[in-house]
Amino acid sequence: MPNSLELDLGLFIFMLATFIGLEVIRKVSPLLHTPLMSLTNAISAISVVGAILITGSGEATTLSKVLGFIAITAVVTNIVSGYLITDRMVKMFKKRGAKK
Repeated sequence: MPNSLELDLGLFIFMLATFIGLEVIRKVSPLLHTPLMSLTNAISAISVVGAILITGSGEATTLSKVLGFIAITAVVTNIVSGYLITDRMVKMFKKRGAKK
């Protein structure tokens, strides 16, 4: 069982990573949003594999299974939404048909 210092340190690292991630994404040029979304989709794919492995583990507790299911649902929603938005942005740059 982790002690309170380990939990506090983990929470601190999570919060720090969240704030740094938000600042980094805010500073991204609009031209780079599509490649950035592709990268985050790849990271999300890694996360979904980890969540599936943890949730499907034989020693997983009920809490682990519930949190794993929530993680899988959130990550898959993020992946699908990212691809839909990227597809929509790519379609904006395609030439339209010839005018009549």
